[in-house]
Amino acid sequence: MEYYFAPMEGITGYVFRNAYHRYFPDFDKYFAAFISPNGARRMNAKEINDILPEHNEGMHLVPQILTNSAEAFIKTAKELEEYGYKEINLNLGCPSPTVTTKKKGAGFLAFPEELDRFLEEIYEALPDRRISVKTRLGVEQPEEFYKLLEIYNKYPMEELIIHARVQTDMYRNRPNLKMFGEAMSKSRHRLCYNGDVCSLEDVERLKELFPELKTVMIGRGILKNPGILKEIKNQAKAEKAELKAFHDQILNEYRQVLFGDKTVLFKMKEIWNHMHTLFTNPDKYWKKIKKAQKISEYEAVVSSLFREQEILL
Repeated sequence: MEYYFAPMEGITGYVFRNAYHRYFPDFDKYFAAFISPNGARRMNAKEINDILPEHNEGMHLVPQILTNSAEAFIKTAKELEEYGYKEINLNLGCPSPTVTTKKKGAGFLAFPEELDRFLEEIYEALPDRRISVKTRLGVEQPEEFYKLLEIYNKYPMEELIIHARVQTDMYRNRPNLKMFGEAMSKSRHRLCYNGDVCSLEDVERLKELFPELKTVMIGRGILKNPGILKEIKNQAKAEKAELKAFHDQILNEYRQVLFGDKTVLFKMKEIWNHMHTLFTNPDKYWKKIKKAQKISEYEAVVSSLFREQEILL
């Protein structure tokens, strides 16, 4: 089985990826958070920093593009090639209303004819690129995926990554494994499963249900348990010392590249929003982390948490 590192916008940028890559087993591919091209502009400094090869050494990184404009996708793909990238991912999975109301991400799935023309244009214009697609099952009903799959089967995709929910599910409800099974039987592409993979048990269940499945993408499971891939690959739990070292590298690098305590703490609080549940009795520490206004206050709370509590796994 191969494992992919899902992009989580605003959280899993190159600072997070580098720390993960150092302290935990390697993912087979790391996907960067989406670049959203707008008109004629080139990538901005933040987007470039995230995909710079020197910021992602030793990783198989795949940049991701979010757009409903074939022209913008093609232009950005050519710009990414300047940095050595010939493998690119199209985001048709983001369920956020700020994205979908602009007919992007999972919102583009509501317009299958336009999506078909879009795919035709990009694959025709970029025959030497390896273009994969990350998709949801549809917008409101999982049965929408039958039509989408007919479209996807027309094009030479590198692979098709399926988050087994519809857009309106957001991250609620259970992934629709029945419809993913339909995709396994009807797709002509290599498939990757995505959705609620948070433990070794989740992976074992997928293997049992879909013996031919070769690839799994993990997203929020990484944030809830950074040691998840160590558990899956090595049947070993994350140790408190390596989690602390992982955390400290992220904090120290953010202090170098971001300005001000408030900006750094915003990033760290996003991580702890998921990771605090990894510890015994985390609530009082999480409340103090949320209230921290200075890095010194924050560090004192985190040190107490690591010193006084244990990992639940």
